[in-house]
Amino acid sequence: MVDETWDDINERVAEEWTAETTPFERVYEVLEGTHEGASAAEIAERALVSEPTARRHLDALVNTGFAATEQDGRTTRYRRDDDRVLMTRIQELRAETTHEELLDGIRRMKAALREYEERYDARSPEELARQLPNDARDEWEDVTTWRTTRQNLAVAQAALSYDEASRELTA
Repeated sequence: MVDETWDDINERVAEEWTAETTPFERVYEVLEGTHEGASAAEIAERALVSEPTARRHLDALVNTGFAATEQDGRTTRYRRDDDRVLMTRIQELRAETTHEELLDGIRRMKAALREYEERYDARSPEELARQLPNDARDEWEDVTTWRTTRQNLAVAQAALSYDEASRELTA
C-alpha cells in the first residue's frame, strides 16, 4: 500500500510540474542540477520531455553559454556551465546586498573559518576530514559547513571585487 501511495504522489508531482512549466524550463532546471554531465536522453527522461525536445533546448543553452558539452565516446554529455553559475551568483549577491553588507558578511565568514581552524587545529576542512573517524557525526557536519563557508566567502569576495571594479569603471 505504501508503494502505491508514493507512486500516486510522484505521478501527481510530475503532472503538476509539467502543467506549471514549459519543456524548456524543465530541461533548464534539470541541467542546473547536473554537475557531472548527462546525455540528452537522461535529461529528457528527468525533464519529462522527448529526447529531440531536450536536445533542441540543450543546444540552445549551449549556444547561449548556459551549458557546456563534452564527448563521452559517441555520446554528447551536457552540464551546466559553472562559470555562468558563478557569475549569476555574484550578480545576485551584488543586487541583493549593499557594499557594507558584503564587507560585514566577509568579516563574519573569515571569523567562522578561523574558529574552525582553532577548534580542530586544522588548516582546512580537507585536513580535518583526513583525521576523522567515520562515526564522528558532528565533526563531519562541521567539515561540510566549513567547506560551504569557504565557498561562500570566495563568492562574496568575488562579488565585492566585481562591485569595486564596476564602481571604478563608472567613476
